[in-house]
Amino acid sequence: MADRSGDSIIVVESLTKVYAMGETEVHALRGVSLEIAAGSFVAIMGPSGSGKTTFLDILGCLSRPTSGHYWLKGQKVSDLPETRLAELRNHEIGFVFQNFNLLSRADALANVELPLLYDGIGRRERRRRAREALEAVGLGDRLDHRPNELSGGQRQRVAIARALVNQPSILFADEPTGNLDTQSGQSIMTLFRELHRKGNTIVMVTHEAEVAAYAEREISFRDGLPVKDICREKTTDQ
Repeated sequence: MADRSGDSIIVVESLTKVYAMGETEVHALRGVSLEIAAGSFVAIMGPSGSGKTTFLDILGCLSRPTSGHYWLKGQKVSDLPETRLAELRNHEIGFVFQNFNLLSRADALANVELPLLYDGIGRRERRRRAREALEAVGLGDRLDHRPNELSGGQRQRVAIARALVNQPSILFADEPTGNLDTQSGQSIMTLFRELHRKGNTIVMVTHEAEVAAYAEREISFRDGLPVKDICREKTTDQ
């Protein structure tokens, strides 16, 4: 099957991932099959070693499955060449990481411009789009601030603006509140909820139940397989 259509932005079938650790094989994923609808907000939970981060890495085209199939927006991506995967990562996917991954010597505007720079966008257009992205996350007055001049929550907002500047089809977040205090974490999750209400598809890994509660769907992993899949009628108001 070469293509998939319908409301699902992500479809995976019988997905496995096996790591070689010396003479030992570690089965991180053991045949995962599920679908994620476009425009949804999904939280992926599970204990350490459950396979949730491995699953997110494959969905984000950062890692390849050992076997199985993965379709993104109807296109089979599990066996694409690396050059094509790099194009997908830059155009269709936005990433938000626990550690922000910002350039320490660059200001907020320059950090958000980076994906556009890699895409060959001219300087004037880069700056315009980066400024709009920062304004959209509430940092229009922090354009020239470097990461060490920003709070943890503000740094994560810069990272979110960078993830959104190319208008990706889907936003992946790996423990986005992991390095934040409670108040900053709640602020970031409120922003995610607002982004979702504007139509963004968000898939987030978290180990915190109160963070997962912001999502409309919660998938729990254990031993390389989803063991619980809960859908809520709407995101939780907090």
